[in-house]
Amino acid sequence: MKLPPRLWIWVFLGLLVLVVLGLVLQAIQQLQWTLSTWLPYWMVGPLMLILLAALAVALAQVGWPWLRRLRQGGTMGPGKSAPVAVPSSRREAAQRNLGAIDRTLAQVRDAVEREALRQERQRMEAELERGDLVIVVFGTGSTGKTSLIRALLRELVGEVGAPMGSTTAASRYRLRLKDLSRAVILEDTPGILEAGRQGRERERLARELAARADLLLLVLDGDLRASELEVFEALAGLGKRLLVVLNKCDLRGEEEERRLLALLRQRTAARLGPEDVIPVSAAPQSVPMPGGRPLQPEPEVEALLRRIAAVLHADGEELIADNLLLQCRRLSQASQDLLDRQRRSDASTIVDRYMWIGAGVVMVTPLPGIDLLATAAVNAQMVVEIGRVYGVSLSRESAQDLALSVGRTLAGLGLVKGGVGLITSALSLNLPALVVSRAVQAVSAAWLTRVAGRSFITYFRQNQDWGDGGLQEVLQREYDLNQREGMLRRFLETALSRVVEPLQQRQARRLPPRPGPRGAGAGGDRGNPGR
Repeated sequence: MKLPPRLWIWVFLGLLVLVVLGLVLQAIQQLQWTLSTWLPYWMVGPLMLILLAALAVALAQVGWPWLRRLRQGGTMGPGKSAPVAVPSSRREAAQRNLGAIDRTLAQVRDAVEREALRQERQRMEAELERGDLVIVVFGTGSTGKTSLIRALLRELVGEVGAPMGSTTAASRYRLRLKDLSRAVILEDTPGILEAGRQGRERERLARELAARADLLLLVLDGDLRASELEVFEALAGLGKRLLVVLNKCDLRGEEEERRLLALLRQRTAARLGPEDVIPVSAAPQSVPMPGGRPLQPEPEVEALLRRIAAVLHADGEELIADNLLLQCRRLSQASQDLLDRQRRSDASTIVDRYMWIGAGVVMVTPLPGIDLLATAAVNAQMVVEIGRVYGVSLSRESAQDLALSVGRTLAGLGLVKGGVGLITSALSLNLPALVVSRAVQAVSAAWLTRVAGRSFITYFRQNQDWGDGGLQEVLQREYDLNQREGMLRRFLETALSRVVEPLQQRQARRLPPRPGPRGAGAGGDRGNPGR
């Protein structure tokens, strides 16, 4: 009879335990015999008990956590060990992203921006539920985008004409394809590369619509010029499926059309396959007929329809899922950026408050050594509050260690000495020497606290990571940014009102009153009859 593999494992483990137990008993017997040769017999038993108890405690300390992890791992069956379940589909991943967006928006205070993102999130959720396939027709002005949609729909839509920018807003139309269960939406967009402010606004709208599409059609009426090549690269970089449509083929001969198609396929080869560059004639020119009405040829869009149908039948579900997931990520990034701006504003307010607190501490502290201790305590509390803004709870000890490491690095890089020199040269005022000395110390402490505080903001923004360059690079970058003329000038303007002027007033109150004129004092003495 063949034993199952699991039983063989238990048999092997049992034998291993017996072997180990035998070796342990043999070692104990050997130790007892050795001790009996060196010690009196009555001491061997108690000493052996003490050694065995110590060994048992050590084994328990080492083995119990391992046994507990083994037991926990053994009780979890297959498929239950993953702490976070992997999404089973892109649709489920999109749903999870929408949930994460809700949690992020709940922390945003700006009502206007929060509502705009919430409406975009609701639109995406509706698209996720409905699941229409959206095809956006994209191209430069008057290349025939609307004519192409009219040919695809077999009915007149929109306004078709020669002037640039005849399509001024997005229009949506429904297209039915055989054997495709989902609805297909064709969306016409304003032209791009148009002049003026209105042209730039239309281009922005067209790019927004392109970012939401499942499938893009880029309509051309000739070779890719430099500006159109930039548009092609931008669309291809969106991560969407893209078809290039060469329109107005009826205006070219067969040889010229073959040459132009070959050239376009060569230019787009790094992004598209040759089958994704399709020639069409959306609105063929009429042919004059002698003695009768001109003949209007039918649009030639069958090749494009077949390609669209093939792409949607083969990859339609993946296109929808990829697009929704991409949109969810874009919206998630937008909401994270909004929350990050709010947090940076809150953290900057904290830094501004604590740098003047640090300056005030230095103003009233007489000894330089106590100055350093006091500002270190101020910086530690500042770290705790900045961490709280970013959802990080730090202990007092951890915050002090972080503040001290930043302070030591500032000194090691020579930034403390450089900062004091910078402030000293900037505060070259007609002030008493004592006031200048204390002002330089206080303002320097505030300025270095500002550099350290903004470095802490970078640290927490990067998930408690200083980055590839480490703490030194972050401090040096913030030091260089804060010594720029504009930032330093604004800082010194505030420092004059918060530090220098109060010091002048304090010093004026401490000085003795000036003596009056000598004659006035003498005359007063002479006029006193009692002296």
